[in-house]
Amino acid sequence: MRLRNKVINVFIVITFITIVTRIAVAAPQHELLKIRCSQTPERVRVVLDMSSIPDYSAAMISDLAYLQIDLPHTVVKGMVPELRFNDSHVAAVRLLETEPGRQRLYIDLKMAAAYNIFTLKNPARLVIDINRIFEQKIKEEIAPGITHTYWLRGQAAGPVAAHILEVDLRRGYAVKPLLSNGAVQGLDTLSAMAARPDVVAAVNGAYFAPGGHIIGLLKMDGEIISTPTVPRTAVGILPDGRIFLDQAEYSGAAFLPGGRTVAINAVNSERGDNELVLYNGYYGASTLTNKFGVEYVVAGGKVTAAGDGNTPIPAGAVVLSAHGEAAKALSGLKIGDTVTITQTLGQIWDKAVHALGAGPALVKNGGVYITTKIEEFGSDVAGGRAPRTALGLMPDGKLLLVTVDGRQQHSVGLTLWELALFMQELGAVEAMNLDGGGSTEMVICDKVVNKPSDGRERRIGSGLAVVSTKLAN
Repeated sequence: MRLRNKVINVFIVITFITIVTRIAVAAPQHELLKIRCSQTPERVRVVLDMSSIPDYSAAMISDLAYLQIDLPHTVVKGMVPELRFNDSHVAAVRLLETEPGRQRLYIDLKMAAAYNIFTLKNPARLVIDINRIFEQKIKEEIAPGITHTYWLRGQAAGPVAAHILEVDLRRGYAVKPLLSNGAVQGLDTLSAMAARPDVVAAVNGAYFAPGGHIIGLLKMDGEIISTPTVPRTAVGILPDGRIFLDQAEYSGAAFLPGGRTVAINAVNSERGDNELVLYNGYYGASTLTNKFGVEYVVAGGKVTAAGDGNTPIPAGAVVLSAHGEAAKALSGLKIGDTVTITQTLGQIWDKAVHALGAGPALVKNGGVYITTKIEEFGSDVAGGRAPRTALGLMPDGKLLLVTVDGRQQHSVGLTLWELALFMQELGAVEAMNLDGGGSTEMVICDKVVNKPSDGRERRIGSGLAVVSTKLAN
């Protein structure tokens, strides 16, 4: 009986193997006869001429930047050469036999693209379109009144990836600048600056020097932290939360005993020849100046100390630091003398609680209005495609914060003109450019959502945050 069962089992196994083998042998064989390609401004088309169409599969491998198409039960008739392209999007088309009777087609890409695959009959053809022109949107609500949209748009010049934050400020939100390390000196990442319970989202802010000095206007909690050297576009936030965009210009003066007046050239900036610079508590522990000048500590309208350089900045006091002609104008000041300091940015700016400058302007009264030459920007800001950050105001008062990735395979960036048109398309009636390049970054709920062009977060001088007024300190 046992022998008989073994014989039956062996017979079943042999029968099963035979059936599987027959099925495998009977599987249809498809012939790949030829690969043809064509190019238009809208797409690159790859056509596979075949005897019949297999059950193919396709996958876009974004990290390795190629489209992979598997062709099972397919043999190649003759030689199919590797095809190389002189094209902005497609580098090559390659065919590889991964195992007997299974082909894999690789379409190597130079940058992000969308694709479409379809078949044709009589004769049988498998058609793959690599589309330069396409559009993809992913929209999500971050919190009540705040939406985040990821927008990937393909165009002839290359793909553009943008992150768009739309904020209804009436739903319990406000806008506030962020300062690296809480001081002008030094740099920090945007995610570190935004790591506060009340910050919902943030983007990078003003231009800055390598040491952290803000280049342009910065005002926080009513105090001027940095001043522009030329009038440039800035965003101002009024006590009631309203936001406005305009050019800002600084004017300051120190009124000395005997009716003498000396103009203040800048706030919290590196002191230049013949300049008078005001340093306050936002600058750092001391002025970090050299000894070739004079400095006076002023607190409560009185001179409380004097020195020649790197003077400590006491809490609640300012330091007037002068060089050359400005130092001569301050000569004779003594401890105990009365000094009155006045500063203004203009009537509306003096009312602003917060302000942050960058520029140029992009949109004004609903029309494209780029102030590159008026505001004396060079090619480092105005030239070519680059990662960009922008701020816009919509007719209903909503705020737009936008970052556009650039200098990367997935996104080529935008020119200032294209950025202005994009902000206009998004519905902005007023818009301005913020710092860009490797500084362009957006953080939402403690996560960096875009891809900075440095490959990592850049340490920057300032940011602009959307804060919850319900959670604000």
